Amino acid sequence: MTDPVEAIAEEILDAFATRNVPAALAQIFIHRDDDRPSLRWSATNQFLAVLHGHPDARGFRQWKTVGRSVRKGERAFRILGPRTRKATANDVEEGFAQEVGESVLCGFVAIPVFTYLQTEGEPLPTNDQEAGFLERLPFLEVARSWELDVSTFDGRYGSALGSYRRGLAITLGVENFSTWAHELVHAADDRLDTLDTSTPERKAASEVVAELGGAVLLECVGETVASDRGGALNYIEHWTETTGQDTVRACTALIDRIVACVRLILETTASLGEERAAA
Repeated sequence: MTDPVEAIAEEILDAFATRNVPAALAQIFIHRDDDRPSLRWSATNQFLAVLHGHPDARGFRQWKTVGRSVRKGERAFRILGPRTRKATANDVEEGFAQEVGESVLCGFVAIPVFTYLQTEGEPLPTNDQEAGFLERLPFLEVARSWELDVSTFDGRYGSALGSYRRGLAITLGVENFSTWAHELVHAADDRLDTLDTSTPERKAASEVVAELGGAVLLECVGETVASDRGGALNYIEHWTETTGQDTVRACTALIDRIVACVRLILETTASLGEERAAA
């Protein structure tokens, strides 16, 4: 086998088959600490914003106060906010409050909000630590050339380490290149029109493509530790178990799709380099 991408993919599959992989790398969670209102939301509401493409989401008027406006035609999504009232003597009697007049929770209300991607106007100040991490990401120029917004969220909350919003954004909750590569391969899969999550089986296949593709991509550029073979195997096994498949066979069946995604990223990188050289 002469193709380097295919050769690396086969080498990783051989390691999976023999279980000759290192332990999974520890996740380094991103901690956010700035003045965005969404950082004061519940973990569920924060992650809901991430799933809509960007961790910074605000109400219509909140965006106005920072010099941005919601674009015409954009539709809000809703988070749950607490509804409170002042406690009465009866509340104190019933044990719902300690004293009359204090705030007590009486329910929840749906609040419409919009993500940063749905707005236009003045750029927001960038967290220096976040900016430094993002600029170190391999293949960042590929995501930008595909017009994807790349940002971070507080990875201590939520059930995923990263997220790809189709055609819009990649968000990361950990400082691990493997998670970044996983989401970037999702984007490549999407551009090749092969990303399909319409059924549990197809969702599992797409996750296998992203995880193994991310490991192959990183090893193509010498990031053999960051490729996290141990973590990749654990992740892929989780998804293949949901569909009752053998892990190595499932990966082998998807190898052409995986290689196509990796090639697209590498070829885009090369093309961007040629454009810079010609400029």
